[in-house]
Amino acid sequence: MAGTPTHTVTNQPPPLVGYDVFTADHALAEAVDRYTGADVLDEVRAELSALGRAAGSEQLHEWAVQADEHPPRLRSHDRYGHRIDEVEFHPAWHRLLGKGVSAGLTGAWTRPSGHVRRAAGFLVWTQVEAGTCCPLSMTHAAVPALRADPELAAEWEPRLASTVYDRELRPPGQKPGALFGMGMTEKQGGSDVRAGTTRALPLAEAGTYLLTGHKWFCSAPMSDAFLVLAQAPGGLTCFLVPRVLPDGGRNVFLVQRLKDKLGNRANASAEVEFDGTWARRVGEEGRGVRTIIGMVSATRLDCALGSAGLMRQAVAQAVHHCTYREAFGGKLADKPLMRNVLADLALESEAATALALRLAAACDDDGEQERAFLRLAVPAAKYWITKRCAPLAVEAAECLGGNGYVEESGLPRLVRESPLNSIWEGAGNVQALDVLRALQREPGALDACLTEIGRAHGADHRLDRAVKDLFTQLADLDGIEGRARRLVERLALALQGSLLVRHAPSEVADAFCASRLGGDHGASFGTLPTGLDLGPVVDRARPEF
Repeated sequence: MAGTPTHTVTNQPPPLVGYDVFTADHALAEAVDRYTGADVLDEVRAELSALGRAAGSEQLHEWAVQADEHPPRLRSHDRYGHRIDEVEFHPAWHRLLGKGVSAGLTGAWTRPSGHVRRAAGFLVWTQVEAGTCCPLSMTHAAVPALRADPELAAEWEPRLASTVYDRELRPPGQKPGALFGMGMTEKQGGSDVRAGTTRALPLAEAGTYLLTGHKWFCSAPMSDAFLVLAQAPGGLTCFLVPRVLPDGGRNVFLVQRLKDKLGNRANASAEVEFDGTWARRVGEEGRGVRTIIGMVSATRLDCALGSAGLMRQAVAQAVHHCTYREAFGGKLADKPLMRNVLADLALESEAATALALRLAAACDDDGEQERAFLRLAVPAAKYWITKRCAPLAVEAAECLGGNGYVEESGLPRLVRESPLNSIWEGAGNVQALDVLRALQREPGALDACLTEIGRAHGADHRLDRAVKDLFTQLADLDGIEGRARRLVERLALALQGSLLVRHAPSEVADAFCASRLGGDHGASFGTLPTGLDLGPVVDRARPEF
């Protein structure tokens, strides 16, 4: 008797591979067109499309899974007992990091429209495997801090901007490219970096020191050099710590352990000890925070970009699944309730992309107005965009049902990654307090943000009411610290609303303003009000092969 086939596969979507991650993202591609100089736009589009095709390929998807499934390992000693403090990675990690470096994701500061093209690439690359984005971000962000010392900047910038990835630990002068990490937080201080106890002892050679202390979180410990904070005789100071000294000897850089993290498992984060570690001062003694703040601002923007990328990939996977999956007599994406969920997710993703790329465009403009805008908008955007990532990723996984809870779907990796950017580079309260600090000390920052928001004045009555409410919040300074999160949320939403009203399709702007600014929204995704045209919103978010 012939057996009955029981494993015929039907009603399953095809894998979301073999597509251009950049051009399939209409919100991102339009933002790049909007902010890129006309003289380089064709070049930038081609560059990002090539990266997008790589990011959407089956090969890179496989490498990402391998890198996540084989986390880095610490090799403290070699076979003979010599201390080496090296971090071993799976070959897939090196392939992915090499691709990111070769795509120019560490070199934004001197290229035409450099920050916009690099930000768009970073957002695309996050969707492959976010773990490689940490060293790419740190290396990119080290440049403004190094520029506090023109001699150091001249020596290191070309290495950081290089498109050649060299994984070997060798003297920096012998390498075609280099990566940077960061070490600021200590176990007794956390975000309060001024409480650090690492000490810096001056040496006879001007600008050189020996460091002694412990760093609780050191990002990208396999890097060629690090920017760290330590207490010098003149106060908290920024230092450059190379892993390998010019004579080829290893600097004292004792990796105590690698952190066992919730997500971001392909990337290494470490606790390190300095014990007579040679360092070069960056900037003046006692001005360590001011020196390194440029790096912090750049990495905070990358946190917003990274979360926007994670959200975009989660939405793409959810819309893709629901486009093909049938239930109760029709496609899931055509069911009114599921369409509401997908549209709500798509709104959140597009708003995050719009604001993150606007900040990148401001980085390409060296004008005083844009610098003031960044001072307030970066911490506000970092706070809000990264906060929205985790609930969106969870909801997107739910759109796939049980399939979204299975590792092979890729959604669990996105869910584990989703809280990271909200915690790194200053958690939510740190960002909210930084916004208050900017409001109190730099009135030009608020003027610049309000000018940006005001460019949409009169275009949507719900946005205008939200701005009026924001003014009311700003006018009442009593107990403002206790409601700082509420204030920052409203500022970020007003910025997003202004951008969408001016630049997004009317269906997207209308739905965003009705739900986020008009107050007609429930506590979870999928509670958009009736009367909105949600079909075009979902169609716009659908990745096309």
